Amino acid sequence: MEETISLKEIFEVLKKRMLLIISFIVGTALISAIITFFFITPQYESSSQFLVNQGEQQDSEMTSNELNVQTNVELINTYNVIIQSPAILENVVEELNLNLNTSQLSDKITVESAENSQVVTVTATDPDPNLARDIANTTVTTFQSEIPDIMNVDNVSILSAAELSPNPSPVSPQPLLNIAIAIVLGGMLGVGLAFLIEYLDNTIKTESDVEDKLGVPVLGVISHIDDSDVRSDEVQSAANRMKRGGYSGAQSQKKSI
Repeated sequence: MEETISLKEIFEVLKKRMLLIISFIVGTALISAIITFFFITPQYESSSQFLVNQGEQQDSEMTSNELNVQTNVELINTYNVIIQSPAILENVVEELNLNLNTSQLSDKITVESAENSQVVTVTATDPDPNLARDIANTTVTTFQSEIPDIMNVDNVSILSAAELSPNPSPVSPQPLLNIAIAIVLGGMLGVGLAFLIEYLDNTIKTESDVEDKLGVPVLGVISHIDDSDVRSDEVQSAANRMKRGGYSGAQSQKKSI
């Protein structure tokens, strides 16, 4: 038998478990803030750009702009691979005296170029902003000096060197973004757990639960009365009796007079 749930029941569950949901939201946001500010090391980026110039065409047939663009794109893709190869990065490690191997240094470097563009951007990431700048600049200058020997070409010009701003700001972590994601995740977990608890709760609490789960009509309800309620009722009854008794005594005295 297929069970359905109405929109009203959904809101009732959310209202009933609101404290649980809020607890999850606050908890995940707090954990995210603690991890972001105290456990994640800030990372800084610095970028340097170089320009791949068009070389002299060896074949007179390849003079069209379309072929030139295609050739330059293929050449830039080749450069992107070479610039992160040990042939270049070993020299960078040696020049900067880094305590890294070429694989670790390659993980700190990204090489990008816009579509159909001859400009290549080399970005270095490191917890030290000064070192990030030095890695980006040294990688580009090393590549420029080594590429003539590697490919027998000399068509690389440095367009802009990486510079360090007076007050560099880290690119990661992003506290607001992390906390926002944690709030959404906490809300989803809280709502999911609320409905799971409600689904697993098979206890009978109301008259409608008897009719829905047992399929029998409700013939009567036994109310629960606390001791305090009984005492208050007895006190009220005694007070009423005293009032009535006092009123009857007054009437008797009046008649005798």
